[in-house]
Amino acid sequence: MARDDDLIHRAKAGDQDAWRELYSAHAGRLVVWLHTLTGGDAAVSPEDLASEAWLTAADKIGGFEGSSSEFAGYLFGIARLLALNDRRRAGRRRTSAADPADLTAMSPTTEPIREIEDMSWIRSRLAGLPPREREVVACLEVVGLDVATTATILGLSPTAVRVARHRGLRKLRAGHEPTPGTILPTV
Repeated sequence: MARDDDLIHRAKAGDQDAWRELYSAHAGRLVVWLHTLTGGDAAVSPEDLASEAWLTAADKIGGFEGSSSEFAGYLFGIARLLALNDRRRAGRRRTSAADPADLTAMSPTTEPIREIEDMSWIRSRLAGLPPREREVVACLEVVGLDVATTATILGLSPTAVRVARHRGLRKLRAGHEPTPGTILPTV
């Protein structure tokens, strides 16, 4: 049984500084990773999913046992499940994303909406990969997580993660284009 390190122990006790440290260590990577996932409800942004993941993690921290570095796998796993639920909901609702140009034209200001990163090229390349390979490459190459954390997040063995990474990168090097009809999420 894993023992909590000091940071997790303090977070479980409600220490705001401990939560700030955890947030500082993982928040940016979580949002970037959520931006790489395809599909979902156009009305739910990656930032919304990340916020919901943080709230769930804070609510259920009592059931987590491990170190502050293992917390990334816990948090990303929660976010992955939320994203999958969002994708299923969007399929039932059959919503589609609005063109960002249309939204900008309706905006009363002329300044563009601030984005974390321009990830359209990355999303277009990843969209053509099978879901498992897309998620593994996004975790390892886009966000920079390690194999063990990625395996925890995706519920795979480390060997399966390495195989999916190899296959996904091989397809990307070969210039694998998105499959026709793939809907890319808006940033």
